[in-house]
Amino acid sequence: MIVLRALFALPLYGAMLLYMITPEWMSWARAELLAWLRWCGVILATAMLPLLLWLFRSIGRNISETVLTKSGQSLVTYGPYRWVRHPLYSVGAFGFFALGLVAANWFITGMMLLVIFMLPFLVEKEEAQLLAKFGASYREYMSRTGRFLPKLKSV
Repeated sequence: MIVLRALFALPLYGAMLLYMITPEWMSWARAELLAWLRWCGVILATAMLPLLLWLFRSIGRNISETVLTKSGQSLVTYGPYRWVRHPLYSVGAFGFFALGLVAANWFITGMMLLVIFMLPFLVEKEEAQLLAKFGASYREYMSRTGRFLPKLKSV
């Protein structure tokens, strides 16, 4: 998992950092995007900020830097976690994708799409840890919530 994170996250974060420091260093990956599409990225990124605040307030000290659970960790099922099991990944993915649009940079946007593609594999390991720690409670939570987006109720 560490190798996969390094393969995907380091180039993404590095490219974003280079773009923020000196955009010319990332000019080789410039994408010609229409202004309205870049503004959609601005709006989407801005919309992610209050969601991130709500998310971090909800999870509090239960956040983990890895897929492993902590000893004093509790199962959070309120705030955005009421509907989605992994809202941090969802909000982060939308936010980084939005920043790729704002930057009009195909490398940043492409790396983010690769990260989004890899998320289910990462989350599978994390959910195995959460099932081991919380058992039936987490299984019930899984049955009523979506993994990355709210679960649609069947009619």
